[in-house]
Amino acid sequence: MLHLSGMIDHTLLSADATKAEIAKLTAEAKKYEFATVCVNPAFVSYAAKQLADCNVKVCTVIGFPLGATTSETKAFEAKNAINNGAAEIDMVINIGALKAGEHEAVEKDIRAVVAAADGKALVKVILETSLLTDEEKIRACELSLKAGADFVKTSTGFSGGGATVADVKLMRQTVGDQMGVKASGGVRSLDDMKKMMEAGATRIGTSSGVKIMAGEESASSY
Repeated sequence: MLHLSGMIDHTLLSADATKAEIAKLTAEAKKYEFATVCVNPAFVSYAAKQLADCNVKVCTVIGFPLGATTSETKAFEAKNAINNGAAEIDMVINIGALKAGEHEAVEKDIRAVVAAADGKALVKVILETSLLTDEEKIRACELSLKAGADFVKTSTGFSGGGATVADVKLMRQTVGDQMGVKASGGVRSLDDMKKMMEAGATRIGTSSGVKIMAGEESASSY
C-alpha cells in the first residue's frame, strides 16, 4: 500500500479549516507518507514548517475555486505560495474563457502561472470537468500541455461534480505520457482510487487518504 500512499495529495480545502486541523493533516501525511498535503494558500507556510523534517511536500490551490481571477493575480498567488514553501501549484483555468472559445486567453492564463513557478514547483491545471463538454476537456488538456504545465487535474470538488473514470481516460488519451493526470473529487475508497489509476491517473487528490489506506470508505465529497 505504500506505493499507493505516495500517489495521494492529502487534501483539506474547506473554508472553515483551522490551524489545528492542518496540523492533524500534516501529521497524517507524515505517518502514511503521502505525496503532499493540499491546503489553501494561507496555510502553506505553516504546513511547510510542519513538514520540514520529511519528504511530504506542500501543494496549494491558485485562483480557487472559480478560476475567474486575473492571470496577474494567479501569477502573484503562485509566486507567493512558492516563497512560503509550496512545491506544487494546482491552478483553476479560466473556465468561462474556455467555454467561450477564447483559447489564446486560456493558454496565456496557464502560461502566467507556469512562468511564475519558474521550475520551482509543479503546475497542475484544474479543468473543472463537470462544467465542460468532452470537446472542451480535450481542448483544455491540449492548452495545458502547450502552456508547459506538468499535470491536468479533473476538479476542484466545489462545482457539483468530481472525477470520473471516463474523464480521466479522456484526459490521459489527450496528453499521452507527456503530463501527469490528477483525479480529484469523490475518490473515497481504495476501489475508487484503483479505478482512477487504471484509467490513467498518476495522482489522486482526496480528503479520504487515511480511510483509503485503511481499506475503508469515506463519506467525504472531496
